[in-house]
Amino acid sequence: MSQPSRAPPLVPESAPFSAEQRVWLNGLFAGLLSLDQGITALTQEQAAALLPGGIDLAAPAAEEDDGAPWHDPAMVLADRMKLAEGRPLHRRMMAAMGQQDCGQCGYSCQDYSDAIVSKKEERLNLCVPGGKETTRTLKALHQELGNLELSSPRPAAQSPGKAAIPTPAVATAAPAAAPGWSREHPVEARFLSRARLNKAGSEKETWHIEFDLAGTGLDYSVGDAFGIFPRNDPALANAVIAALAAPADFPIGGRPLRDVLIDAVSLGTAPDALFQLFSYITGGERRQKTKALAAGEDPDGDAATLDVLAAIEKFPGLRPDPEAFIESLDPLQPRLYSIASSPKVDPTRMALCVDAVRYPVARRTRLGVASTFLGARIDPDDRLKVYVQKAAHFGLPADPSVPIIMIGPGTGIAPFRAFLHDRKATGAPGKNWLFFGHQRSSSDFFYADELNAMKTSGLLTRLSLAWSRDGDKKFYVQDRMREVGREVWTWLAEGANIYICGDAKRMAKDVERALVDIVAQFGARSTDEAVLFVADLKKKGRLQQDVY
Repeated sequence: MSQPSRAPPLVPESAPFSAEQRVWLNGLFAGLLSLDQGITALTQEQAAALLPGGIDLAAPAAEEDDGAPWHDPAMVLADRMKLAEGRPLHRRMMAAMGQQDCGQCGYSCQDYSDAIVSKKEERLNLCVPGGKETTRTLKALHQELGNLELSSPRPAAQSPGKAAIPTPAVATAAPAAAPGWSREHPVEARFLSRARLNKAGSEKETWHIEFDLAGTGLDYSVGDAFGIFPRNDPALANAVIAALAAPADFPIGGRPLRDVLIDAVSLGTAPDALFQLFSYITGGERRQKTKALAAGEDPDGDAATLDVLAAIEKFPGLRPDPEAFIESLDPLQPRLYSIASSPKVDPTRMALCVDAVRYPVARRTRLGVASTFLGARIDPDDRLKVYVQKAAHFGLPADPSVPIIMIGPGTGIAPFRAFLHDRKATGAPGKNWLFFGHQRSSSDFFYADELNAMKTSGLLTRLSLAWSRDGDKKFYVQDRMREVGREVWTWLAEGANIYICGDAKRMAKDVERALVDIVAQFGARSTDEAVLFVADLKKKGRLQQDVY
């Protein structure tokens, strides 16, 4: 029997969208345009013209909006905002977020945007993954709030193409009823130990970190994240004080300036407010540059490299009042790490897997605040503020017999170590397949003894490894997936859940692309059908991601 002919796609594969975005846009345009008029594929320019400026994409029901294509942490902010044009304000604010639902702000991306629009949250600088770009975009969008009547119905005379602005759902922050369950109410836990996971010859510095939860009242499930409140490097605080030519003991709210610089404010990327402050106390060309930097411009081509200390050094001789200086800085945010242990093994001992971040910029080495704090500046028995961030959509299947495929290169192995320990402790009968990769097998095979023992015992049904620097050609976990694609498809067909943990910008998208290719090749589907199959896995909770 002949197959019915398919309408040609309106958005061609050459258009600047991902496969999933093309499927979404093709469906949208097909519903808005008449397909029986012989319409063929659109050019990139035509597709762009039909986006919000030419078609009213506004005001879908909130529950129908969750599949919109800007909800993608790998998409750059400018592209997310373009696709979100014409949407209600709280949706455009959501598009401006980091799109990781990481919880570091105390909300999901949707709840944070809803809280801002409903005026339940005034802070616009809480999105850690989004950084300065998100803060700047939220401030621009926030200016619209004064002109909106959020609860008003759409007026009869409203001009065409403008969206009614619905009142967003009531936004709620992470639970704060009990200490230790939100960033607003942390508890103190004791740091136990660190052990380096890399061997000699590695280019990385990765640590297995352990905390004692005894007496904290905290418990957790595998898949949850652990929030810590780090402290800035005292040497960096000292350098900032010297650059300001300010007394280290200058009182700021009853505390010495140095203490505030160490544990209360971010000394990372220089915020717009700092350059605005500089513009008030200088003149001439320097004033024009500081005003440009405050507006998001880059007059000297170095804006991306300016942390707080570099910003002060860029304009030597400026002496802002220390209190005004502190007020211009962003608060020091907690950091979240995937938990690498199971409470079913030891409920009082909790583990993390942390890459220490160090990178050269100009004449200095910049440090990752929390990673180097955990990797070097905290000692056994020290106590620090912590909390548990419950995972909303990342955890083991309720049925312990369901097979699982785990893809976690580098520190992305953390939650999967927890999954395996948990399944071992409970005697779960489901099959387990881990894809792990890093640079070199000789120096970067984290938890090698544990994993090999699990493989020998049968707990780890399959262990697939990928080393990007062991050969002449770089080889990653997504490449290994394609090599064993038939078996991956067989596991999926048997009902396996699949999990991805790690870098959101590159690895997660590359792995998802490989998964689409595997479904298309071995599931006998077109690319667009494979994209929809993978999207359906997400909707059903069979594909879960913990990305950062």
